[in-house]
Amino acid sequence: ASTGSTANDLDEWLRNDFFEQHCKLFHHRPFIWHIWDGRKRDGFHALVNYHRLAEGGDKGKKLLETLTYSYLGDWINRQKDGVKRNEDGAEDRLAAAVELQKRLIAILEGDPPFDIFVRWKPVEKQPVGWNPDINDGVRINIRPFMASDIPGGKSGAGVLRWKPNISWSKDRGKEPDRSKEQFPWFWKNGEFTGDRINDVHIANSVKLKARERAAGDPEVDINV
Repeated sequence: ASTGSTANDLDEWLRNDFFEQHCKLFHHRPFIWHIWDGRKRDGFHALVNYHRLAEGGDKGKKLLETLTYSYLGDWINRQKDGVKRNEDGAEDRLAAAVELQKRLIAILEGDPPFDIFVRWKPVEKQPVGWNPDINDGVRINIRPFMASDIPGGKSGAGVLRWKPNISWSKDRGKEPDRSKEQFPWFWKNGEFTGDRINDVHIANSVKLKARERAAGDPEVDINV
């Protein structure tokens, strides 16, 4: 086939080969994300437009909630009915779907390791839960979806069908001087390093406390 795939039909290609080819074509910054439960032939999977998933005004969050609770939720209910009817494979499909839903709920909530970290934003402006800024880019916003592998999935890919070649290693260069209170990741042993590290996780409780602190400081803009 011209796609280089051995798939027998379009559905099989979309399910098993599309995302890998899409990632490679767009230099590992995919704008279609393939979310799945780890079952190649009969599991739940969805192709989601990243631009809609990261849309502002809570629209992206609502889309992820719809995927998690409506589409995947309906699938889970169908598998539960299948288990009651002793349908072949329903119990395994149910278990896989529940594992996926757990991870999507964790992404919505956004506590580590499912949090978004934006190195250049102070603590009080770090996203709480699934509240991405599309301007921060795919590399930043895709991390929660790659945080925890599902059974049967690709190592390091999380809930994605294939693992994009994305890492959160330290970037080149140094940051200008930043306050320790707002940018603690640029500090080490009481000294400012300015190292552009990206593999940082921050609990929601810490972000919320920082917002409370910033709200009491008239010189700090906490609008996000």
